[in-house]
Amino acid sequence: MSQETTTSLELARKVLRIEAAAILGLVERLNGAFEDAVQLLYDCRGRVIVTGMGKSGIICRKIAATLSSTGTSAFFLHPAEAIHGDLGAIREEDVVVALSHSGETDELLRLVEAIRRIGAKLIALTGNQDSTIGRAADVTLDCSISHEACPMNLVPTASTTAALALGDALAMTLLVRKGFREDQFASLHPGGRIGKRLMRVENVMHAGDAAPTVARDTRIPDVIHEMSSKRLGMTCVVDGDGRLCGVFTDGDLRRLMMRRPQDVLHLAAGDVMTPNPLTIDRGLLAVEAVRIMETHKITSVIVVDGDRKVEGVLHLHDLWPTQLF
Repeated sequence: MSQETTTSLELARKVLRIEAAAILGLVERLNGAFEDAVQLLYDCRGRVIVTGMGKSGIICRKIAATLSSTGTSAFFLHPAEAIHGDLGAIREEDVVVALSHSGETDELLRLVEAIRRIGAKLIALTGNQDSTIGRAADVTLDCSISHEACPMNLVPTASTTAALALGDALAMTLLVRKGFREDQFASLHPGGRIGKRLMRVENVMHAGDAAPTVARDTRIPDVIHEMSSKRLGMTCVVDGDGRLCGVFTDGDLRRLMMRRPQDVLHLAAGDVMTPNPLTIDRGLLAVEAVRIMETHKITSVIVVDGDRKVEGVLHLHDLWPTQLF
């Protein structure tokens, strides 16, 4: 390993240690002001508006996004744009969260005047509680650091990391205070891996014609055709009213052909099915369905209604691993 590589690794480790220390330093400084901030956010009847300039503004966007995704109406407002015509976005019933490490950011100072005039509440996240913004806020949270991770102590690094962590702490505490549930989270995340993980079974199951089903008297060649065409490695066996009688899988077919090869063409689904298979309700969370399949070591599970009529089939491959986690 070259000297240059060694130096790079040492510097990288130093940056990570400084930023980690900045976050840990917040822990002991949390006090009643944090609880007051959570209360203000909890009591907010308007929106939470998060604002900051430069690198702080980028952190503010993340804080606003986290709040929005966990049941609190929030958005980012650029302070310079606010004082040049966007002040109408702030209302008396809103809570403004302002992030400024120095507490003396010019654009924010001008915005604070407007916030006080409008009557909205103000929470300040700052490294200087005695700053103008710190003193003007209804609640001031201390996110000071000893120094930045930048070798020149100039580039916002440890300070922005600490502010982001404190914003996450606010959002997560508020989430618990509001009793925010998984199903609410799912409704706000309909796309991507998180969305699919928290979707209801009814949203991801193979339903209608896509669900493999055969009657009890269906001959094995036709059963094989149904399984092959639906490509789920199994088929439901139903009675004349569509109620579930049993299940027949690829594994069942292989074992049947080994034990009774001469009878395969003459048997019916009802003769070889596994009766009373495991079933789930369509309202179950997809992630819970995965746990059930993993516990029972099966790759698919049948979805039925209260009368045991088949509504669909959920296959593990639809959810695991890349789609769900």
